[in-house]
Amino acid sequence: MIPTARPVQPVAGEPSHPVRVAPRDPAARQRWVGLAVAMAVLWPLLVTTEFAPWRMLEPHSLHASVHFLGGFMPPATDAGFLARVGAGAWQTIAIATCGTVLALLLAIPLAMCATATLSVSSLAGRMAPLPFAIRQALRGAMVALRTVPELVWALLLVRVVGLGPTAGVLAIALTYGGMLGKVYAEILESVDSHAARTLLANGSGRLQAFTHGLLPEAAPELTSYTVYRWECAVRSSVVLGFVGAGGLGQEMDNAVKMLAGGEVMTMLIVFVALVAGADWVSASLRRVTQ
Repeated sequence: MIPTARPVQPVAGEPSHPVRVAPRDPAARQRWVGLAVAMAVLWPLLVTTEFAPWRMLEPHSLHASVHFLGGFMPPATDAGFLARVGAGAWQTIAIATCGTVLALLLAIPLAMCATATLSVSSLAGRMAPLPFAIRQALRGAMVALRTVPELVWALLLVRVVGLGPTAGVLAIALTYGGMLGKVYAEILESVDSHAARTLLANGSGRLQAFTHGLLPEAAPELTSYTVYRWECAVRSSVVLGFVGAGGLGQEMDNAVKMLAGGEVMTMLIVFVALVAGADWVSASLRRVTQ
């Protein structure tokens, strides 16, 4: 026996007329138009970049890939090499940490001076011309610092200070100083500014307004972003080693030039463990500060 559909009883307080279901998705046309526009924009870009991943599935490409990957096995495990890798990994962490600390010393004053909330001249309304010009100049300086990648800074600084971790520390400090300063200023301007404005209006200095008015509100976000940037600095410090800025990257660059696949594999494993450890430390610090 075939069951018959029972009519749906109307709910009290709702209209009794049946609800009509649209026969098709009313937003389907917009989605298809958006997809067509995206393909029209992306296709020339893919052609320009010569993006053709299917070539990797050709027989000669597969043979070359298998032969290349086979050169990384087995990983190198001799004691002398592992000692060098450990020293390089420790130097990588030191480069990232020192670079981040120097970036903080550069970013905090820039952010405080570039934050409109901490401007005394803006309490009466529109900011005065001179403080506004100084604020825009500082924001321009932060743009210039973060526009140049840390790899380019390292290439330039290696010529100035020579090979070694000093160039890596300074490169991270300059680029990350601009990044941190810009984000710090945006965070400080997004939190509730009533307390800071009240302190400034009653004669407090900019530092007191920052530490007692803005910092308690913005501390979790500032800490979270700072820890994230330190985690990024750990990864960047490995890349900087390829231009002679020390750390694990410089050891890996030497191994690649010597075609020592086993040593490269060992350093890749250490690098993955290093990034995983940095991620665990940053997650732990975020939990503590929240």
